[in-house]
Order: sequence, then C-alpha cells, then structure tokens
Amino acid sequence: MANYDVLNTDAGVPIKTWTRGVPVEDAAVQQLRNISQLPFIHKWVAAMPDVHLGKGATVGSVIPTDKAIIPAAVGVDIGCGMMAVRTTLTSHQLPESLSKLRGAIERAVPHGRTDNGGRNDRGAWRSPPERVQKAWKALEPGFEAICDKHPRLGQSNNANHLGSLGTGNHFIEVCLDQDDRVWFMLHSGSRGVGNRIGSHFIRLAKQEMERWFVHLPDRDLAYLPEGSQYFGDYVEAVGWAQRYAATNRQLMMDAVVEAALWSADLPAFELTDEAVNCHHNYVQKEHHYGRDVWVTRKGAVRAGADELGIIPGSMGARSYIVRGKGNPESFCSCSHGAGRKMSRSAAKKAFTVEDHAKATAGIECRKDEGVIDETPMAYKDIDAVMEAQSDLVEVVHRLRQVVCVKG
Repeated sequence: MANYDVLNTDAGVPIKTWTRGVPVEDAAVQQLRNISQLPFIHKWVAAMPDVHLGKGATVGSVIPTDKAIIPAAVGVDIGCGMMAVRTTLTSHQLPESLSKLRGAIERAVPHGRTDNGGRNDRGAWRSPPERVQKAWKALEPGFEAICDKHPRLGQSNNANHLGSLGTGNHFIEVCLDQDDRVWFMLHSGSRGVGNRIGSHFIRLAKQEMERWFVHLPDRDLAYLPEGSQYFGDYVEAVGWAQRYAATNRQLMMDAVVEAALWSADLPAFELTDEAVNCHHNYVQKEHHYGRDVWVTRKGAVRAGADELGIIPGSMGARSYIVRGKGNPESFCSCSHGAGRKMSRSAAKKAFTVEDHAKATAGIECRKDEGVIDETPMAYKDIDAVMEAQSDLVEVVHRLRQVVCVKG
C-alpha cells in the first residue's frame, strides 16, 4: 500500500507527497504547484514529510529535471548535509558535567559569525591549521578553474571557511544511541564560497530568462538548459562546491574527535567503522524511469537501497541513522530532518528563553535568546515525520543529543 498521496495539478505534472500526519503550510503547496508547471520536470515532483516554504523551491522536495537545472532549487548552501561517526565510548564513560567537552569542541571548530563576517569573524580561520591548508590545496585547482570563467567568485570566503561550522541550523552534537553508545554528529555545507556560487548562478539564470522572454510562475525558478551558455559552468561549480562541503564536514569531524581525545574528561577511545557523510542540498545525474535526469534534492537525502543517511530532529529531539529502501516513487529519497513548522521570526516572537531552556533540559547547549529561532518547538514532530516515510527508510540507530554546539 502506497504511503504517499498524489496532488494532481491542472497545468503540471503530479506531486507525490509523503506528508500523512504532518502539517504542511499552504504556501509550500503553492510552491510545489509552481515547480510542477515547469516543462522539463521528469514524471512528478516528490515532497518529503519535512516539506516547508523555501526560496523559489520548497525545502524538502525532490525535483527530477530533463536537460535543465534550477540553481535556486539547489540553493545557496550547496552540498549542505550531515556527518556522523560512532565511537567506542559509552554513556557511563562521560563525565557528569559536559560543559568542558562542549567548550573543547567550540575551541576546536570556528562557529557563529561576528564582525559582520569581516576580518575578526570568529566563525572563520585567521590562520588555517595545517590539515585545512592541505585540504584546500586539493580543492584550489578546481576553484581557480571556475574563477577563470567567473572572476567574481574569487571574492569569497573559501580557504578561511573550510573546516568551519557557520550559523543558523548548523550544529555539532555529541549523541547517545539506543545502546548508550557515543556518537559525534554535525551539520554544515559549503559555507561562504557555496553561497557566492549559488547566488551568482541564480542571478545568471534570471538574466537568461529575461533574455529569452521566458515567463515563470516564480522568478526564483529560473533555470539553465543543457547546452546554454552557463549550464556547463554551473555543473562544474556546483560539483566543486559539493566536494568542498563534504571536505568541510570531514575536517570538522577530525577536529571534534581530536578535541575529545585530548579532553581530560574522557578516557581513550576509537572510532568504529560506522560513519555516514551525506548531502541534502545538491544536484546530480541519476537514472530514473528510463531516463538519465538531473535530480535536485533541496532538503532531502538520497535513500537508495541499503544506502545510509542521517535524519536529525532539533535541539531537543532525537535523530536517526537510516538505511534507504530504494523506493523509486520518491526517486530514492527521504527527508533531511524534521523541517520547520514556523519561520525564524515567528519562533522568536512565540517563545522565550525560559521556554527554550525547558525544552532543552538535560542537554549541554546554548540557552540564550540568540538560538530561540532554533528551539525545538519551531520544528515539526520528528516521530511523525519518520512515520510518514516508513516506506522510504528503515531506522538503524536512534540518537539523542547530550551536547549541542550552535553558531
């Protein structure tokens, strides 16, 4: 029995929604309708249970396209995703107070944003450590090739953001699974350089739509067709940004593990072979229903048969390590998290610091007004989200955080 509903549209392809038992705002549904009207959508649009309003394209959507890509659907946080590793530590080996461990992680990984992103920004490296410099040297030739064609992309935070967390919903966590084993988990993407690349090509796509007199239901759905002037450049740049994002997560995880190993509060430990590093804002070529198409997952994770993924909750809710079931109806995809149920501004108006502190009781994390927009109540119920996509993934591990670092 299908676990999805079909929303038929008069002027577009169908929309398959895995949202039973999960609220979806009307504006998000309208965005899905707008996407479905584009002439190059392959078969249908898939909406995951965490679906919510985005810029142009809906967060929590899977958009298969034939011979075209929508840069704004990929977004500006290109390659944003998750990484998690399991350690040999167990819960009884953790100290009673986890404040020192949180402090060690915060010192090891630049996070947040100050000085308006300028020279004294605490969220960037002033002098990147050796491992970051080495990683950048591997990425630099590809970046230079992109900048040769698009020089303005060189004016970005690139090497100095590599191995840094950022702000907003990006985080680093220490978690316990169902067997009380300790995991490290983090969420981030391609940082400033990805933002610059995404914004640049979104602007170029809009200019191309104007040049070709293409009328769209939403200007942010501007697209680049295969064979057009900037299509190949975008594929090259977005692929590079996705490699940067995966490298960024690996560097942060290395720093977190090192900080924990050096912590006097923890005994010696090792990492196990259970590790996941996956994107949830990206585009790649895949084969679905007889065609090689571009699949854009905007706030969605690939969930091919036996592929591992990560679905986080919020600062006060559990997260999941999952194994994909390879469901073709969702184009082998699942949700990327719980999904917001209210905007950041609405959350700041609705909740107090006291509300947030109560919701995150027992978790070593920030409990100040600067993170009210990330409070658990601003997100959908992760358990309802998981139930709605039971035909897309199976749960391998259930994680609950005990430390959460936010920018």
